[in-house]
Amino acid sequence: MTVSRTSRRSATAIAAAASALALGSIAGPAMADTAPGANDPANDVDPPSSFTGAYIVNATPDTIINNDGDSVPGKEGAEGTFLFFTSSTENIICWDISVTGLEDIYESPAKTATHIHEADAGEPGPPRIAFPDPEPADSTDPAVERTSSGCAEGPFTTGLAPEGTDTGDGFTLDQIEANPAGFSADTHTADAVAGAVRGQLVFSQELLDQANASLDEDDDADDERQTPVGGVRTGEGGSATSLPLGLMAAFTVAAAGAGAVALRRRQSA
Repeated sequence: MTVSRTSRRSATAIAAAASALALGSIAGPAMADTAPGANDPANDVDPPSSFTGAYIVNATPDTIINNDGDSVPGKEGAEGTFLFFTSSTENIICWDISVTGLEDIYESPAKTATHIHEADAGEPGPPRIAFPDPEPADSTDPAVERTSSGCAEGPFTTGLAPEGTDTGDGFTLDQIEANPAGFSADTHTADAVAGAVRGQLVFSQELLDQANASLDEDDDADDERQTPVGGVRTGEGGSATSLPLGLMAAFTVAAAGAGAVALRRRQSA
């Protein structure tokens, strides 16, 4: 999997996000490492020309399912928001992940501890995509928000091959787009190995429209910064490891909306 990462979201987006993710269906004894190549600029991937899917995950600790299909506790007090933007035509996925309430290191038999699983609500299922774990990974303060954002291009791997074949082998993003409710997102920690928080993917047409409009705005801004052949390009541009500013704005709006939904759920509980 080729990955482009940003280490932090905008301050507005960080403040807006109000729920957390977790990986609930894969448990294991080994501590996960960052995905190979995740920090290598040579492997950076830009967002696609357009998105074909957009999803919000409100992840909570009361949705964890272990490998045996049993409901088990996650990390009490943890919460988070996963935002996913997919392009099935280019097999590129972008994400923005925010998690709070974690106190321990990540732990998973896969190459990272943060995934999308092919799993219905209340059911276990194999991971299909492994994401760079939200940082700072070594924080022991539950008040610290851990975040991860970037874009990746298939083919996807998870580093987990219980039957000799990687669970990401052959997986394509059109499978998510065909049935988002059949996929969950989560993250594992040493004190919640079955999953700290978890939630199902929910398609959002509004978010998809915002993301594509933002990509168009970024393209227009790039065009304005272009100079004649032989000239020098000027203006403030994003680096190869950052998401376009317009797309980050879409993340901010989505995180705010997801946070409001999570808050209403907690107040009504």
